[in-house]
Amino acid sequence: MRLKNWKKVVALSLAAVLVLGAAGFMLIRYLEHSRLVNHGVTQALLPVESVSQIAERYDVIVAGTDPEGITAAISAARSGSKVLLVDGHDRKMLGGLMTVGMLNMIDLNYAPDQPFFFPQLREANYLNKGIFQEWYDQFDGSSFDVNVAANLFYTMVRAEPNIDLLMETRKMSPITETQNGGKVVTGLALTLQDGSAKRVGADAVIDATQNADIAAEAGAAFTLGREDIGDLNSVMASTLVFRMSGMTQEIWEKLGKHEDTGIDRMSVWGYKDAQLYESSDPSKVKMRGLNIGRQNDGTILINSLLLFGIDPLDPKSIREGIEIGTAEAPKIVEFLKQRFPEMAPLQYDGVASELYLRESRHLEAEYRLTLADVMENRSHWDDIGYGSYPVDIQSTSDGRIGTVLMKPSQYGVPFRTLVPRTVDGLLVVGRSAGFDTVPHGSARTIPVGMAAGEAAGAAIKLAQNADMNLREFSGSEPQIERLKQQLRKQGVDLSRPKLPEPEYMKHKDYPGMLIAANMYLTSGGYENDGWGLDSEANVQRFFNAVRVMRSLHPDFFPGDMEEIMVEVTDKAAQPLSVNMAAMLIASAMQVPVTADSAAARLVADGYLRQETLDAIEDPQQLTNGDYYSIVGDLSRHFLPADPDAEPAKATAK
Repeated sequence: MRLKNWKKVVALSLAAVLVLGAAGFMLIRYLEHSRLVNHGVTQALLPVESVSQIAERYDVIVAGTDPEGITAAISAARSGSKVLLVDGHDRKMLGGLMTVGMLNMIDLNYAPDQPFFFPQLREANYLNKGIFQEWYDQFDGSSFDVNVAANLFYTMVRAEPNIDLLMETRKMSPITETQNGGKVVTGLALTLQDGSAKRVGADAVIDATQNADIAAEAGAAFTLGREDIGDLNSVMASTLVFRMSGMTQEIWEKLGKHEDTGIDRMSVWGYKDAQLYESSDPSKVKMRGLNIGRQNDGTILINSLLLFGIDPLDPKSIREGIEIGTAEAPKIVEFLKQRFPEMAPLQYDGVASELYLRESRHLEAEYRLTLADVMENRSHWDDIGYGSYPVDIQSTSDGRIGTVLMKPSQYGVPFRTLVPRTVDGLLVVGRSAGFDTVPHGSARTIPVGMAAGEAAGAAIKLAQNADMNLREFSGSEPQIERLKQQLRKQGVDLSRPKLPEPEYMKHKDYPGMLIAANMYLTSGGYENDGWGLDSEANVQRFFNAVRVMRSLHPDFFPGDMEEIMVEVTDKAAQPLSVNMAAMLIASAMQVPVTADSAAARLVADGYLRQETLDAIEDPQQLTNGDYYSIVGDLSRHFLPADPDAEPAKATAK
């Protein structure tokens, strides 16, 4: 009897487990499916109305209606400033690149601390928050519907009585004066839609144009593209977003099942085989993996078409780029439909009317964000925002491939990066602020720009109250502390967790690796594990590194290395020795040496340090870290010293 009861209990228990298991499986499937369903509703664009009467003077003029400018205007208005927000394009909606340019997939900056249990079903923790979070909370995924975003931007601006909005101006130019021996921006000269001219005064101007056009015309100093690392000829490639129609929930979920592809409710990313597309002209156009942003009307937007040779400061070049991309996009769509069966039902549905220009000017600011700031997760006394997006270096205008250099945990963006060194009365927000070209690969993201815009808008009133110009304000620790307090009141999160020192910083060859990374000679990837510091170096890789340095600094490396390389049979398999490295360097520098004397000569002439060579464990087989350190020694002679650079590791947490 007891045995029968025991068997019955076991059978019932197994049945219960099976029922619960099936129910759990069905619940997980349901949650997974619901996680991918877009609940958004299609919206018609709200008509955007300009102010009927422009005042003679404002506390703040914000030039540019990209998200950074909108955020700056709202922040300034909420701080009590009277604001004129001016658009300098023929736009019918607010949001600039994100709406008119259809760049609807957001490069989000995640905080180091994220939900642990079922993170895919919970809201992520983002850096900065504030006005960006206020705007972003209205969406339900990592991408957004363009019309909804534009309408929300307009609704937020219209809700601020202190903002006058002026759209479709034909031209904006800075009004400048000389005060106390320096140039100061005192307003904008505007050519209105009807062709009439208007001069508007302001206590301060915030330049939120993508290329910092107002600041440049006012005389602020900039570097262009990769100029700060010696590359005078290239910027990151531009992109023309294109649209496909016919998306259904069934097709959407099929997209997410493609190999090496990620998906959420509004975004799909991956499809690396898209780069196999055979371009009509590879020197001008190519494809990379797909970034797909969903819309509420059954269309998708794809950010993957790379355009080379576009001058971001030349309107004619930009127009030609749009024409080239417009002609290529339908061909790309046909390739995608044939290559990927799940895309076969979709149709080509046009392109954006504005080009996505990733890089142009970099402001010579009171402080320039460096790669060390990002790689070491540094904080600064005047941080007004944070970034954590990977250092994403796209292919350049000359067609060289890009890379993900590394992934920071959380680095600070100083207020001083917004302040021009050579012009006062002006702040610059957005991708053209004071970022070196390499860390710009992370700091150029729109959420970082919106955080900077919020800080810029709040700073104007504080500087006025303190009777300080903006440069004086940027150097005052008490005033910056007041700015931080104001930002916290506006919902900005300026907290910073205690972060462990990155493993690569503990390596003896890290200082050289940092310099090599700044010249794109090495990268760590998304997991920061690709540096290969202790891996064996070979002759081919070092030859390639010296060749890159020679292309960036031809005056320092006037020679070539071909005679030496001819004698090496299997270059990729040949171990790199100290003597071979020294011979290649000396040959590139046109320093006459012999194989046995090359290293000693370079040390004697001060190009290499003896302590660097002494730290090499095996002179016959250098590691990558060894050669990075050699590159670091050489760089002291062709890279300018950065007077603003923070001491290495000094502020890393």
